[in-house]
Amino acid sequence: MNKIEHIGIAVKDLEASNSLFEKLFGQPHYKTESVASEGVTTSFFQVGPNKIELLEASSEDSPIAKFLEKKGEGIHHIAFAVEDIEAEMTRLKEEGFTLIHEKPKKGADNKLVAFLHPKSSNGVLVELCQEIAG
Repeated sequence: MNKIEHIGIAVKDLEASNSLFEKLFGQPHYKTESVASEGVTTSFFQVGPNKIELLEASSEDSPIAKFLEKKGEGIHHIAFAVEDIEAEMTRLKEEGFTLIHEKPKKGADNKLVAFLHPKSSNGVLVELCQEIAG
């Protein structure tokens, strides 16, 4: 793992949260993107070398909707940048971590993504992110 790629925050209302975080960071978000396969709409902020991703459910049965129902708004996941997501998934599986998906999938912000189940990482949902070439 090279660095923290971003921190994901689950929110109920993306528009209201964008306004809040714009005030907090003193700058607007740089991108909004829908990921239909995950039932989520995302908004990204660049804060120095760090990124914050706000996540709003776009369907009632999405993972974010379920998270918000169970835990409310707050930190949802920590994402780490990796060079080779499949190799990192294999390594982590061999180390005993449980993967939520067996293969990486297309995520937001031009990334291939995969998640570790929080039960295998002290309650933290960990996302692996690899930049899609080209």
